[in-house]
Amino acid sequence: MAEIRLENVGHSYDDGATFALKPITLTWEDGNAIALLGPSGCGKTTLLNIISGLLTPSTGRVFFDGVDITDLDTAKRNVAQVFQFPVLYDTMTVRENLSFPLKNRNVAKDVISARIDEIAELLGLTKYLDIRPQKLRSDLQQLVSLGRGLVRRDVPAILFDEPLTVIDQNFKWTLRGRLKEMHNSTRHTLVYVTHDQTEALTFADKVVVLNQGEIVQTGTASDLFLAPQDEFVGFFIGSPGMNFMDASVSNGDVSIGSTLIGSADGDRPIANGDIRVGIRPEFLSLSSQGTGTDVKINRIEHRGGYKLIHADGPNGNVVAKLANDASFVAGEKAHLIFHPERTYLFRDSKLCGSVSTKGVKQ
Repeated sequence: MAEIRLENVGHSYDDGATFALKPITLTWEDGNAIALLGPSGCGKTTLLNIISGLLTPSTGRVFFDGVDITDLDTAKRNVAQVFQFPVLYDTMTVRENLSFPLKNRNVAKDVISARIDEIAELLGLTKYLDIRPQKLRSDLQQLVSLGRGLVRRDVPAILFDEPLTVIDQNFKWTLRGRLKEMHNSTRHTLVYVTHDQTEALTFADKVVVLNQGEIVQTGTASDLFLAPQDEFVGFFIGSPGMNFMDASVSNGDVSIGSTLIGSADGDRPIANGDIRVGIRPEFLSLSSQGTGTDVKINRIEHRGGYKLIHADGPNGNVVAKLANDASFVAGEKAHLIFHPERTYLFRDSKLCGSVSTKGVKQ
């Protein structure tokens, strides 16, 4: 286990013309499970490879428990890494593949045997231990590769690069739960790269959201969902993501089009001018009566336990997540109702305040 500290760490693949990972400084506490989340090309795998030693950063230093390991190769860092696709020895059985990292470190045979049984049980591989990986389907091969990353107890960190990509969708839920249980018992420092928000939010203690080589926000699943600090986080997290509507502020009043929706709240007064209102579908309601921002319902998605109501708003599509007993129909006109504690204001893509609806009739 290790505290991982990055100081001004960045990387360029073209001698500084552009940065795949712009310089960042952060610290991850010993024993945490960290997810690096973002779209393809955002810099998350570059960051993981810098931590593992597969890449030397163009700028900055990397520390494990206060020790500068920037110039150490991967073997000397003693980390375990699991890649997106299986990396196995086809001439060995599953048991031999799992035991290989331990044999190389002269671990006692009885300790190896017990550890292999433990990992095989965790991953559901017990009945495949004496089979060669090439005879297994791809998702089972990846489980073996995952097991090789988990088998050592002495590593300061275990690094995962989208390890569940080829795993059967139904088994992903089970496996994520098992990995979480394993982490709770061993408290290894885990760094987990994924583009799948469900994996990140259900697995990690902290999620680092990256976009275009920069860290946009770091926080818990609740932080990212309930209090996004950037429009990208609001849009990227959630299914569907946050609604954004063009609005304006005038002397503290927030309006969408000609309709007043509330007052601007913030740590400091919010200047007059154009702004964006952000609200998640979960906190947006519709009413067929009263006043408010007018919309026209154009489509209804039935999702089993709830409905997604798609409507044409003053400046684009708006989605509301409503209970199954909501009685709206396509073509109907309605009014938006904004949750007062969950309606946020963004300027230049950054969170700058929220909307209070106190005293505003909706």
